Order: sequence, then structure tokens, then C-alpha cells
Amino acid sequence: MKRILIAIATTALVLAIGCNKNESTSATSNAPNNAPAVAQQTNLSPEDLGTLGAEIKKHPKDADKILADKGLTEQQFVKAVRKVSENPEESKRYAAAFKKAS
Repeated sequence: MKRILIAIATTALVLAIGCNKNESTSATSNAPNNAPAVAQQTNLSPEDLGTLGAEIKKHPKDADKILADKGLTEQQFVKAVRKVSENPEESKRYAAAFKKAS
């Protein structure tokens, strides 16, 4: 289950980075609409989610505990990462934090 979580988070990140290269400026105009939805659901920034994803990657056996410490379930984390991946700017911030924490 934890490997699936890591795979989903990694896939979302890869898709987001790949989509950034193909996105037009019209997708950027949706940024204000996407950001509040993630903030309301998780109260975590893209940087926080990236750091959290890196921690889970480092310690997959402790994924449930790591998420619980932040008040998240696996489903909430995956949903938040997907929301971040929809926004090119937030996706870049997530990727930078993930890479820095890895």
C-alpha cells in the first residue's frame, strides 16, 4: 500500500513536470482557483507536501505515521498532490521541495 502511495505521488509529480512544458498561459490563469482548494483540504503548501513526499519515500514503512503526524490520510495526501500537480507553478514548488528534502 505504501509503495502504491509513493508510485502515485511520483507519477503525479512526473506528469506535472511533463505537463509544465506543454501548458499554455491559460492554465496559469487557473492558479488562484486551485490554490485555495488545496489549502482548505490540507492546510499544507506545495513545499510542505513535497517535503512530506520525500520523507515518505525515505521511510516507506512509516508512511501512515508520517501522514498521521500531519493530520492526513493517504487519500487526502494523494488528493492534495494531484491538486498541486494541476498547477504548473505549484508543481514546480512541490518538485523543488521534494528534491531538496530527498
